Amino acid sequence: MHFTPYLTFDGNCAEAFAFYAKLFKGDIVYQGTFGEIPPSADMPPVPDAAKNRIMHVHLQMGEQMLMGSDAMPGGEEACGGGYQAPQGLWVSIHAGDVAEGRRLFDALAQGGNTVMPFGPTFWSPGFGMARDRFGTPWMINVAAAT
Repeated sequence: MHFTPYLTFDGNCAEAFAFYAKLFKGDIVYQGTFGEIPPSADMPPVPDAAKNRIMHVHLQMGEQMLMGSDAMPGGEEACGGGYQAPQGLWVSIHAGDVAEGRRLFDALAQGGNTVMPFGPTFWSPGFGMARDRFGTPWMINVAAAT
C-alpha cells in the first residue's frame, strides 16, 4: 500500500510542480489541463477561465510520487468545491541526512514562511516546518542515527 499526497492549487499548479520536479529531482510523467478534457455529454462545458488550469499532474521520484491539480474556478457546486488553502495536514519529507534536509527546507521556505526553523530537536538532528510560496505546508525530518 502507498499513500500519495494530492495537492490542490488556485491556478499555479503548473508553476508549483515545475518547482517540485526540480527540487525533488523527479519527472513529470503526466500533466493535462481542463481544456484538454474530451467533450462528454455527462460533463458541463469547461469555463474559459479554467481551460489553462491543470486538471491533473503526476510527478514521479523513484518509487515516490506527488500528484496535484488546480481547483476549478467557481467550482463550489462541482469538482469538490472551489479552492481552499490546505489546513489540518502537513506533507512530511524524510531526508537522508542533515545537509539534504537543510537544502529541501531552505528551498521550500524561500518565498513562503517558516513555521519552525530547521534545526536539531530531541528526536532528530534536523527538523523544520514551512509553508512554501504556493501555500503547501511541509515538514522536513532527518532520521536520528541508530
